[in-house]
Amino acid sequence: MKVRVLGCSGAIAKDCRTTSFLIDSDVLIDAGTGVGDLTLDEMCAVNHVFLTHSHLDHVAALPLMVDAVASQRTEALKIYALGGTITALKAHIFNNVIWPDFSVIPSAVAPFISFHEIAVGQITCIAGKSIEALPAVHTVPAVGYAVSGGGPCWVFTGDTERNPAFWLRLEQLDVAMLVIETAFSNREKELARRSLHLSPATLANELDGIGEQQQFPIFITHTKPFETELIMDEIAQFDAMFPTDRVVSHDIRWLQAGQAFEV
Repeated sequence: MKVRVLGCSGAIAKDCRTTSFLIDSDVLIDAGTGVGDLTLDEMCAVNHVFLTHSHLDHVAALPLMVDAVASQRTEALKIYALGGTITALKAHIFNNVIWPDFSVIPSAVAPFISFHEIAVGQITCIAGKSIEALPAVHTVPAVGYAVSGGGPCWVFTGDTERNPAFWLRLEQLDVAMLVIETAFSNREKELARRSLHLSPATLANELDGIGEQQQFPIFITHTKPFETELIMDEIAQFDAMFPTDRVVSHDIRWLQAGQAFEV
């Protein structure tokens, strides 16, 4: 299974694209501005989109992608999300005001897109992959995902703050790599708390939820561009944030658009 990072920034700027991951060639996890780097043929090959939540940085390219390739598709693009996310998309994007309602165009019988409600804990099996919706804690209904092609999982937290249920489930999974958000630096930790994002201080506490027997690389995503360097410096100082008898052995790296992983 191949995972290609289309976008992983917490905001837009030159060379900064918001969250989207291409799994093999047919599944998108989120549809932020990184989707714009796909060719038209690559967009046509995507048959399934799994959304973590409704915030614009995770869905901004979805209506534009549908419009770009809809006439070339032979079946509806399937969009999987929590019920609250689907309700938000219908009310605020595919509403015939902001964008056409492609769930009934060109007809209700044969639309360009179809919505499929999922629930936390649900596993969807498609095209040789199993995709499990994991718990997340955010300001709107949200999930993360664990994706497996038959072996260890690629795991993405989505946008979240402190999330005990996520770590309990992670203990039960065979994890190849973890992608976890850390949107703000410690100087903005109060803003992070209010907006239900992580800062390095809360990230350190969350990583304590990884069992001692679990070893896998951890990739930091969703950093704000102005704060990326500071965030990664603060993460590198985890050892100094805890008593000297605490053993810290996490392999933590910064995720970058354009990276690709074989999982």
